[in-house]
Amino acid sequence: MPRRSPRPLVGVLATLTAAFALLTPASTATAAVTASPAAARPAGTAAHPLSTTTPVVFVHGYTGNASNWVTAMSVFRLNGWSSSNLFAYEYDSYGDNVTNARGLAAFVDNVKARTGASKVAIVNHSMGGLVSQYYLKVLGGNTSVSHLASIAGANHGTTAAGACLVYTTCQQMYPGSSFISQISSGDETPGTTRYATWYSACDGVILPYTSTRLDGATNNNVPCQTHLGYLTDTVVLGQIARFVAS
Repeated sequence: MPRRSPRPLVGVLATLTAAFALLTPASTATAAVTASPAAARPAGTAAHPLSTTTPVVFVHGYTGNASNWVTAMSVFRLNGWSSSNLFAYEYDSYGDNVTNARGLAAFVDNVKARTGASKVAIVNHSMGGLVSQYYLKVLGGNTSVSHLASIAGANHGTTAAGACLVYTTCQQMYPGSSFISQISSGDETPGTTRYATWYSACDGVILPYTSTRLDGATNNNVPCQTHLGYLTDTVVLGQIARFVAS
């Protein structure tokens, strides 16, 4: 989906720009080359082999794009996935997360049609958590998702979004918004989907950092990792690949 360029603002987005530190394709690719694959290798056993046929849909965060998932896709390939089963969904960071979630629904349907799979797994980062949660809970997407892995997801909002409230997506990402209330009220992990989250006190962008946790999910407290550091952390990404394959 084409993305609008942000409108000029006088200092309003300075804090958020520093906090989210938009990751460029070049920096992501470099990280993918230098990351050690050792910790990302499969850990299946003969009795419990890893299943790597489920298509995986990666959902980026605020101001992100498909290039953010270069390292993650490398880790998933090391764990047995074919490139033809790895997909990155892109959306408008400055629009509306309801629209973005509907776009995700259409994207998942397309992936299922292309691969012949009945379900996909979703791996999200940051604001991608809001897009994913709305899709699974409000739009009923949980019936099409086997696993949901949320990496530093803004699942209950982040006060860092206060720096960009001129945009609807940031208004929705702020704690206490009606959007947050809609996806967090009642059952946060609906359906038979398996849910897991990864969060850290060193995040620096998801404030409070416990916002990522979901009731009913396997919530993994990472000792210390920065918000963007997850995207090249082969240890965590390896854990996620094995979770999706379980």
